[in-house]
Amino acid sequence: MDMQETNYEYQPAQEQPSYQYALPNATAVLVMGILSILSCFCYGLGIVFGAIAIYLAGKDAKLYAAYPQQYTAGSLANLKAGKICGIIGLIISILFLALVVIFWSVIGTEALKEQGLFRDI
Repeated sequence: MDMQETNYEYQPAQEQPSYQYALPNATAVLVMGILSILSCFCYGLGIVFGAIAIYLAGKDAKLYAAYPQQYTAGSLANLKAGKICGIIGLIISILFLALVVIFWSVIGTEALKEQGLFRDI
């Protein structure tokens, strides 16, 4: 039996990690997203928390896209939930801040000082 030589290049199999890690900022994104919803009526504080949550979520999403086998699915779920909470908190905060600016521009601060102004309404 004549054996033919085969010229295969050795390519090691990609190693599966023995331990999967949580995404580094997944918990922070979830906390910031929840805080953005809780503080959406605090005159812009929800905007800060929401923006931080969205930024950190984007950063970790890129990390997960590069090495998906290295991170747990639970941390990805926390990341997505935190990003959604951050977006919701950011939108509500912006709408509330816009409403406050419109209220101040229409009524004005001097009208708010008059005590009897809103009794008839």
